[in-house]
Amino acid sequence: MAAEPAAKVGTTTALLVLAGAAIAAYGLDQLSKFLVVSNLTEGEIVPVLGSVLQWQFVRNPGAAFSLASGMTWIFTILAASVITFIIWFARRIRSVAWALVFGLLLGGVLGNLTDRLFREPSFGLGHVIDFISTPWMLPAIYNVADIAIVSSMVLFMILTIRGIGLDGSREARPAKTASDAASPASSEGDGPEAPRSPAADPLRAHEA
Repeated sequence: MAAEPAAKVGTTTALLVLAGAAIAAYGLDQLSKFLVVSNLTEGEIVPVLGSVLQWQFVRNPGAAFSLASGMTWIFTILAASVITFIIWFARRIRSVAWALVFGLLLGGVLGNLTDRLFREPSFGLGHVIDFISTPWMLPAIYNVADIAIVSSMVLFMILTIRGIGLDGSREARPAKTASDAASPASSEGDGPEAPRSPAADPLRAHEA
């Protein structure tokens, strides 16, 4: 199946987009965690938009959205592996959209990994700072890094469904066949033949 031309960029541009998205996600995540730790007491709940949005400071030893608590060291290893893979794989990207996917994923994973490496109780086993609570949507408490990771996964699925490759090209739809392109008028001509006048048939005209 042929590929349709799409917006492609060079390696340098893709890497800049990836790095920019990663820095933005990581910086916003770490800044928000710093403000939470500095201004909130652990367990404190601060209504922002009533029950729609709340700040609730918790320390999470598990994965995103407070899942799998007690397995911090496993997620530390997995996060380091994901970051290594993204850095190794980045040079293959030629699409701004795919660069954004991997940039958000890199920034989010790096944000939570920083917590696991440098926060209490110990190196590699640190608890992640979570503070965003939306009870109407999710029962879990999460952070900016989690939002970046989930956003990258949503964008990943959209690009995959649309058939957009890492180089920015998009799979073309199958071309119409000759029979599909035939006009309706041609199919109508397949009916009973219309009677001809005697004048149109020289032999009949002579016999008459």
